[in-house]
Amino acid sequence: MPVPILLYHQIATPPFRKTPFRSMIVSPESFRRQMGWLKRLGYQGLSLRESLPYISGQKTGKVAAITFDDGFTNVYQNAMPILQEFGFTATNFFVSNQIGGSNEWDRPLGVLPATCMDISQIKQWLSSGHEVGAHTMDHAHLSQIPETQAFEQLSLCKEKLQEIVGDRVETFAYPYGDHNDRVRELVRQAGYIVAAGTERRRATGNDDLMNLPRLTIRRDDTWLHFVAKCLLR
Repeated sequence: MPVPILLYHQIATPPFRKTPFRSMIVSPESFRRQMGWLKRLGYQGLSLRESLPYISGQKTGKVAAITFDDGFTNVYQNAMPILQEFGFTATNFFVSNQIGGSNEWDRPLGVLPATCMDISQIKQWLSSGHEVGAHTMDHAHLSQIPETQAFEQLSLCKEKLQEIVGDRVETFAYPYGDHNDRVRELVRQAGYIVAAGTERRRATGNDDLMNLPRLTIRRDDTWLHFVAKCLLR
């Protein structure tokens, strides 16, 4: 059956109105309600890697993959306890040059600063059963830079994260959802087994593993919007 892959960014109190990309910040209360709806609907929340056998049809069951882009500290602080409360696991895609830093890539857009997890928090995220994935070194627009630089963004990010976690990092998410045929080939060459994009529908066994669709969850999604995304898209 189709698997919803949910995409979150920050889990925090949304800032004041007219703040750029305010819609990408989901409150902890909303996140808890959404995880409650998953449980109520019979879904098991899994990391992207754990969900792959269900997407491919090797396993059967009602699962939803839960993913977070960028590695924000507020996900560690606010989302991780809720995931543990429901017995869910998730994947966080980290920008390796901003581990312990902040969302520098967002600053030109007027987005408010937000800190990113440090090495200790990443290790605790991993030890709690969650997955560490890659999101380039600098949150790069991969299709807009030379191939050599794009491959470096992919491979060096992977290497740094593997040093931190002491294991293979095999999942990737495209910053800005930006990719093309050549970028997807570079992701394969860098050693990733799956990459997540931003096409808005559920994943099936017919999908290219280098471009799995994801359903972005936004600040103003009502319970009905959330349920519809999980069940119908």
